[in-house]
Amino acid sequence: MTYHTLKIERDDAVLIIGLNRPDKRNAFDLTMLGELATVYGDYDADDTLRAAVLYGEGKHFTAGLDLASVAPEVAKGTNLVPEGGIDPWQVHGRSLAKPLVVAVHGRCMTLGIELMLSADIVVAAAATTFNQLEVARGVVPWGGATIRFPRAAGWGNAMRWMLTAEDFDAEEARRIGIVQEITPDGAHLARATELAHTIARQAPLAVQATLANARLASRAGAEAAEHELEPTARHVLASDDARIGLEAFRTRTTARYLGR
Repeated sequence: MTYHTLKIERDDAVLIIGLNRPDKRNAFDLTMLGELATVYGDYDADDTLRAAVLYGEGKHFTAGLDLASVAPEVAKGTNLVPEGGIDPWQVHGRSLAKPLVVAVHGRCMTLGIELMLSADIVVAAAATTFNQLEVARGVVPWGGATIRFPRAAGWGNAMRWMLTAEDFDAEEARRIGIVQEITPDGAHLARATELAHTIARQAPLAVQATLANARLASRAGAEAAEHELEPTARHVLASDDARIGLEAFRTRTTARYLGR
């Protein structure tokens, strides 16, 4: 498939997705929204892919929403996710079943932060600046920041940045817990890809079951996750993943899951 707003590469079992409207600071228009939703759906459905990385081409990760083209559609309640796709912010409909590592640099604004908040691991270049500025534009964060930002960073930290619309830097993003690693400028994508490959080498069923239970706890609360934990653990323990992993542990060898 030809993409007009994304750059797609495959590195063994890792899918690498680049936001590719650098002349527009990778702002999301309707085409980019639809294409990213489609790629997420395809990634989830491809059993040979085990992890994905999302980054931005050019000088910036993303300036957020292209308000002129998308805001009227959002206001009308238009469904922006194509058939078979996954909402990249995972607010509406099903969530990704597989892990996502996000690499950010330059400016990371509004929907960019919300992409981070919906991901599993975030790596930031040292000079990255962040901004959740919707209140300064008379709108509300649309990609789940009102839900996830307080949960990830704590109420006061989230409100400090969401209600002032001020910039903050990578060190502050790591301090409040929405960035997990900071790299020298230019090294963020390589580090994110390295982490994705490390995840891809793990037992795929165990990875997905771990993500699913953690996400259930985050969305529906601890009680719902506890209810599912025991049957999930039994299912995984009876799988080939567990057989391979436990045999490797017993023989002190490296478990190999790729190529299955």
